[in-house]
Amino acid sequence: METIDIDKAIPEIKKLLEIAAKGEEIIITKNNQPMVKIESIKNINQRPSLFGSDRDIISITDDFDEPLEDFTEYM
Repeated sequence: METIDIDKAIPEIKKLLEIAAKGEEIIITKNNQPMVKIESIKNINQRPSLFGSDRDIISITDDFDEPLEDFTEYM
């Protein structure tokens, strides 16, 4: 994490944004107090999940809704 005063950050904003895009967090301060945090957006290029994409990976047994044998004495 890099911390920089706002007066120094303004002329170097392009460089700071490039650093943040690589995963580094940047804190901009004013009068030694944190003011703004710049960080990259994670997974910006991640594809949204598609309905049915786990079709052959996950299966549910036919007796899924049946009571468990361990609980028959409580029923």
